[in-house]
Amino acid sequence: MITLLDYGAGNVRSVINAIEKLGETVRLVHTAEDIRSASKLVFPGVGAFGNMMTILREKQYVEPLKAYLASGRPFLGICLGMHALFEESEEAFGIAGLGLLRGRVKRFDVDLAVPHIGWNGINARQPSRLFKDIRGDEKFYFVHSYYVAPEDSAVVMTTTDYGVEFVSGIQTGNMVATQFHPEKSGQAGSTLLDNFLSSGQEAVLPEIHTAPTRLSKRIIACLDVRTNDRGDLVVTKGDQYDVREEGEVRNLGKPVDLAGRYYREGADEITFLNITGFRDFPLEDMPMLEVLRQTSKHVFVPLTIGGGIRDYTDKDGQRYSALTVAAEYFRSGADKVSIGSDAVMIVEAYLHSGKATGQSAIETISRVYGSQAVVISIDPRRVYVDSPKSVPHHVIETTIPGPSGERYCWYQCTIKGGREGRNLDAVTLAKHCEALGAGEILLNCIDRDGTNAGFDIELINSVKQSVTIPVIASSGAGCEAHFLEVFTQTGAESALAAGIFHRQDVPISRVKTYLAGKIEIRP
Repeated sequence: MITLLDYGAGNVRSVINAIEKLGETVRLVHTAEDIRSASKLVFPGVGAFGNMMTILREKQYVEPLKAYLASGRPFLGICLGMHALFEESEEAFGIAGLGLLRGRVKRFDVDLAVPHIGWNGINARQPSRLFKDIRGDEKFYFVHSYYVAPEDSAVVMTTTDYGVEFVSGIQTGNMVATQFHPEKSGQAGSTLLDNFLSSGQEAVLPEIHTAPTRLSKRIIACLDVRTNDRGDLVVTKGDQYDVREEGEVRNLGKPVDLAGRYYREGADEITFLNITGFRDFPLEDMPMLEVLRQTSKHVFVPLTIGGGIRDYTDKDGQRYSALTVAAEYFRSGADKVSIGSDAVMIVEAYLHSGKATGQSAIETISRVYGSQAVVISIDPRRVYVDSPKSVPHHVIETTIPGPSGERYCWYQCTIKGGREGRNLDAVTLAKHCEALGAGEILLNCIDRDGTNAGFDIELINSVKQSVTIPVIASSGAGCEAHFLEVFTQTGAESALAAGIFHRQDVPISRVKTYLAGKIEIRP
């Protein structure tokens, strides 16, 4: 029996599924006594440090947790579950951690995108039973802006490099914790979890690499999901956002089946974009929630869900916040939520008033779950102009002339699936969403969608150079070379595709084989 400390924030379903897939039974903590009576305790901290510690104290879990850890029984902390062991965090000044280990949690201060999101390596610094059958060159999934800085180097189990060598795992006695997410790290993560769950494993030391670890570029599979005319939930794909062919919604497969195939092919992440129009209330869209639940049982890489994450008032006048909607998605298996049209409306209101309300979907979700949980999906199209001074927007000089030979353009944000343009450019939107708390940008391009002509390099560079958070390039991929092009000609951390993967024109495995040896990639 494995006891899991679920304090009520974020996606713990994937941890439960990963443990159960290894043949164990999971018991959730409901009372302080559940912690005291545990024989093996897993603490998958998800979200923000301050919110986590506040909830632990409200639930009166702090003292039982300290007593459990003092007893020497097996403990595995994941991400914030490791941060909680230390005295304090720069993420929430004035809020104390458990203080079981001397040291603090620091924010990355590096000339790289923050949060640190993606697949990176580890270097072992002491033997551990977690390392049985771990070669030492595997990649594990990280998603964080903060890292632990122990005062005692003897507790350091692993380190990882991201502009600085940081501690990515600690171990002292039977207490182990990792910054990375084993439940989201594919087979390598499953092996590590199995080692923790197994009794009597001998401590081993995998090969120690002297070269710094390197963050891989991510290949992301995107599934546009909607109901067809018969009410079936299907994966579809449009050409410049038109998903109909001969009057029918294109049906490219079932969401759970396709997600499973992409996981087996080596996808680094999977994104679901729920493009069904919400006439009432997204939490009534039970099929999509079930898609997440079923996918997370078999797919152990990060899952992002977009669509309908906004404030709602139902037909009876009951109001539901975007935070409530996001929480249900997280509890159903999502690791990140993607906000699209509503991000445009939030920034427009911010620019009009000149101040943040603190109540927008971006602000509230990032405050509770951390900035790394909030992705902004931008859907721009090119608008050509005669000169940079023609419009009050971020204008670039383009190598692709307009219909009348124009040498300049700006990227107009759209809403409602590209059907309505707004007086706001993509660069301005991205910058303000970052300021409001977003942790990642999913950058689409209506002009390139479904064209197989390659990513819009000019758009990606203009946005990437304006923000300090990771950028996912999307729209236009038609061959393996387009992925190499976007990774070598822009600073994008990830590249996303849909149609070419769905139709198997270019399988994910072929993309990774092509990129291997040219850029850092997870096999």
